[in-house]
Amino acid sequence: MATKFRPLHDRVLVQASEAEAKTAGGVILPDTAQEKPQEGKVVSTGPGARDGDGNVIKMDVKKGDRILYGKWSGTEVKLDGKDYLIMKESDIMGIIE
Repeated sequence: MATKFRPLHDRVLVQASEAEAKTAGGVILPDTAQEKPQEGKVVSTGPGARDGDGNVIKMDVKKGDRILYGKWSGTEVKLDGKDYLIMKESDIMGIIE
């Protein structure tokens, strides 16, 4: 990624996994019929949210983590010609280990 981008607060930059182009039965799906993926890889994270006293609450996810997130989570952005999602850490359901 040539452009330097650092999310603020408790936001996370995610690269979504590719959508499945075939069903389990081998039927090829057109782009319009493919579901949005709900899995991705963390590219960058902010420092964390602040509590009422101004202390930073450390993020639970880090760069390189594979995550699951809600179907309609995040905002789609394009950086250096690639598609990414920016979402709050609270939109992430879990880390795939």
